[in-house]
Amino acid sequence: MLETIGHLDENTIDGLRKLIHINIDSAKGFEIAASKIENNHIAQFFRDCGTRREANAAVLGRYVEWNNQNPPESGTVSGTLHRWWLELRDIVQNGSELAILTEAERGEDAIKGEYETVLKSTAGSPLNRILQEQYFTVKADHDAIREMRDLRR
Repeated sequence: MLETIGHLDENTIDGLRKLIHINIDSAKGFEIAASKIENNHIAQFFRDCGTRREANAAVLGRYVEWNNQNPPESGTVSGTLHRWWLELRDIVQNGSELAILTEAERGEDAIKGEYETVLKSTAGSPLNRILQEQYFTVKADHDAIREMRDLRR
């Protein structure tokens, strides 16, 4: 059967669920990072990234719902651990911009990798264009964070 927006393959729906989880984790991580960093420019960039991740999760969630399934409403356990690690590291290192940017880039590596995996496994899906657009935004944010981090080394 041909995959359509209203009748997605189970593999595609599983990929969407993974991306929803990691976008939720990412949004929460950016919220924490924005609250910990003193540089207003970076804090605003993190808030903007978090807003983009929330929007990504919402868009993907609608496609899951259109297929008569419930989208995830929270992140993953590993995402919770990642956010905890960020908070702990921030406290230990007194909110160092470099430490926060390094950890933010590590988180962006994870979400970028998840998009790459899902894009490969859903090649030909009617959602591929949407996933590509989200991936390019995630990649651009990753590259901007890496650049900010490198400027502080």
